[in-house]
Amino acid sequence: MRTPIIAGNWKMNNTQKQTAALIAELRPLVEGAESEVVVCVPYTSLAAARKAVRGSNIKLGAQNVHWAESGAFTGEVSASMLKELKVEYVIIGHSERRQYFGETDATVNARIKAALAAKLKVIACVGETLDERMTGRTEQVLEEQIIRGFQGFKTREFDKIVIAYEPVWAIGTGKTATAEEANATIAFIRKTVAKKFSPLIAGRLRIQYGGSMNAKNAKELMAMPEIDGGLIGGASLKAEDFSKVVNYNNN
Repeated sequence: MRTPIIAGNWKMNNTQKQTAALIAELRPLVEGAESEVVVCVPYTSLAAARKAVRGSNIKLGAQNVHWAESGAFTGEVSASMLKELKVEYVIIGHSERRQYFGETDATVNARIKAALAAKLKVIACVGETLDERMTGRTEQVLEEQIIRGFQGFKTREFDKIVIAYEPVWAIGTGKTATAEEANATIAFIRKTVAKKFSPLIAGRLRIQYGGSMNAKNAKELMAMPEIDGGLIGGASLKAEDFSKVVNYNNN
């Protein structure tokens, strides 16, 4: 049975002080949650977040990692730097990284390899744009992202990988796929993993939905058999809203 995982992607929000305050407010609201709970904070807040989550069931995540161990890569952060701060998860290949910062399937693959080598767990993002969806290319795009992004990985490495399906057209727009649409697309992702890698990997792989999941739609989305959690953006910036997503069965 796959344990649900709810991860908050704070994006470029919150100072160290704000980070500590938000996590302090969140802790009692998600204590004892059935889902695995992760907060992925900006680099500058990782140390503050590490201190704030200590002793709780909240796990710490970062929002990106470079593929090199060190070197002339201004503005980047290595896997060993994240490990030193006790980071457990890292988001890789988010659509905003692909759209604004030139991320490709090849660089996603390299970043995942570096993260896994450092024993970090990965939340790897895939998803189609509105144009790709409207022209019927959703499955083609997802299949290519999966094949290229996970090329060369061994079966045991997939135990450290979570896939987040995030339709680009639904991120930060307030739009969302219906629960049935999200479930069907995630089922296709699982089928692709089974075909290209193995049915065993596909059966164990946790796949999140990352398209504007919030307190109002979380229960319906999480009731779908293929959806194993959510990668939450805006709703993760308020403790009460995020806790309602985490505790979706109680809403």
